[in-house]
Amino acid sequence: MTKKTVTAQYPDVQPELPPRTRGVIGLFEENCTVCMLCARECPDWCIYIDSHKETVPPAAPGGRERSRNVLDRFAIDFSLCMYCGICIEVCPFDALFWSPEFEYAETDIHELTHERDKLREWMWTVPEPPALDPKAEEPKEIAAARKAAEKAAEKAAAEAAAQAEAQAEARSQAPEEQQ
Repeated sequence: MTKKTVTAQYPDVQPELPPRTRGVIGLFEENCTVCMLCARECPDWCIYIDSHKETVPPAAPGGRERSRNVLDRFAIDFSLCMYCGICIEVCPFDALFWSPEFEYAETDIHELTHERDKLREWMWTVPEPPALDPKAEEPKEIAAARKAAEKAAEKAAAEAAAQAEAQAEARSQAPEEQQ
């Protein structure tokens, strides 16, 4: 009641959105393995996925052929979507992300089904995840892996130094033997 009325100049002036705003869902197609988890877990059944199997030749001679799913169609019907984010949470390969894009209104409800090309365009509007807290404790798994890598590097450096010392000693003794 005590606030002054302010007129928004939208769409001429874009609103400043908070970080990590939930707008639409963007697709990072390269990460999608067509596992169908997002479509199965969607409570509204608004995700449509079509794929086909493709045979991949063996990586090494004498190996066997592999088959993999290739994405043909990935579409989300935003007229049905309730923006719960379950599809994003269950994706094990980080192929789906929240995009801050919110201007996707259509004149016909059937045009709210957006195919993978449009979802891919929205992917590039996804902001970087927030930086980790520098004061946070390092995860135990990462600390153990770092310590193991440091030990391996120290061991390799010690072996290289010993080998270089042995080669230098061998070179210094070689001219003495020739005389």
